[in-house]
Amino acid sequence: MKKKAALFFLLALCIFLLDQITKQLIIHHIGPFDTLRVAPFFNIIYAENTGSAFGMFKSLGNSFFIAVALGALIAVSVLLVRDGENRLLYSLVLGGAAGNLADRIRYGYVVDFLDLHIGSHHWPTFNVADSALTLGILLLLYKTFRDYKKGT
Repeated sequence: MKKKAALFFLLALCIFLLDQITKQLIIHHIGPFDTLRVAPFFNIIYAENTGSAFGMFKSLGNSFFIAVALGALIAVSVLLVRDGENRLLYSLVLGGAAGNLADRIRYGYVVDFLDLHIGSHHWPTFNVADSALTLGILLLLYKTFRDYKKGT
C-alpha cells in the first residue's frame, strides 16, 4: 500500500469511530421517543433506519444493503489507493459506508439521530456516517463534472 494512502485509511477509521461513538451515546442516552432540542431547527432523536438514504427501499432487506456496502467498501478502498488526487473524498465515503455497515451487521438497521427541520417540515433523520458519505459523493460528482467541462 502506498504510504500516503495509509493516512487516508486512518482518516476513514477516524470517521468510522466518530460515527460509532456518537451512535453509542445516542443509544445509551436518548430513548426511542425522546427529543433533545438543540436549536429551533435542530433536534437529537433516536431512529432506526431499515432502508437506505431517507429510509427508501426498506423492502429490499438488510442482506441486500450489507452486500452492496461490502462491494462499495472494496471498490472505494481500491480507488483510494490508486487515485491519489481524490483520496480525501474516498476516505469520507469509506468511513461513512463502514459506519453504516457496522450498524446493519450489529443491529439489522442504521442508527440515525440528527434531525434538521423548519417548523414541522423535517429533513430525513441522518447520522455522522451519512454526512461523510454525502459530502464525499457530492464533492466527487462536482469534481467529475467540473473536470468533464474542462475536458480533462
